Amino acid sequence: MTTRRKLIAGNWKMNGLKADGLALASDLAGRLNGAGATAFDLLICPPFPLLFPVADAIAGSALALGGQDCAAKTSGAHTGDVAPAMLTDAGCRYVILGHSERRADHGEGDALIAAKAAAAHAQGLIAIICVGETESQRDAGQANAVVSGQLAGSIPTGATAANTVIAYEPVWAIGTGKTATPEDVRAVHAHIRAELEGKIVDAGAAKILYGGSVKPSNAAELMAVENVDGALVGGASLKADDFWAIATSCR
Repeated sequence: MTTRRKLIAGNWKMNGLKADGLALASDLAGRLNGAGATAFDLLICPPFPLLFPVADAIAGSALALGGQDCAAKTSGAHTGDVAPAMLTDAGCRYVILGHSERRADHGEGDALIAAKAAAAHAQGLIAIICVGETESQRDAGQANAVVSGQLAGSIPTGATAANTVIAYEPVWAIGTGKTATPEDVRAVHAHIRAELEGKIVDAGAAKILYGGSVKPSNAAELMAVENVDGALVGGASLKADDFWAIATSCR
């Protein structure tokens, strides 16, 4: 069986000013540096204006940095967009793409997400591609079909286990306090693992994260589920104690 190192990623979303971000990042970097060998990699994804100062604050630590989105274009007249090269220039190794909030709030479809992922790959970034069904889709028995469609449309040609991470985030569990049961998660992650064959090179080594109201009280149970290779954490990643507790639940 392939052993996949856990990845615990914190998506700060539109939260935090400079002082807050620097304090949180420095705290986490210090904990990570003092922890010795770990069973996980730790990643934070602050808002764009905080990337450069946070990168300086965590320099020399094992804490990784990521962006919350990027454009499919490399440069030009695209007001408000951020090119992949701008993320790498800021010290990022990862970028979150296709989060349900981007899909819903900005109308992003699978083809655009695939184009963004291809652009991220070309710049050397690891793309965390998010998929997940709504509550009405799950109630209608369409969860697997929805996830299959998103995977087929959002993963670009040339994706590999080294440059692509999949994050399963059931939309109904994001920021709602609801959490999928371990059996729900096991079933969908097994489905995703099977679907990755033929879409990602070395699919058995590709990480699949779970996201959706992950917190210290449920992290250990979720991280123990087969094919759960870490977590994409929202609100709990804004509190150092909570985020660290989630990360250290990995064994």
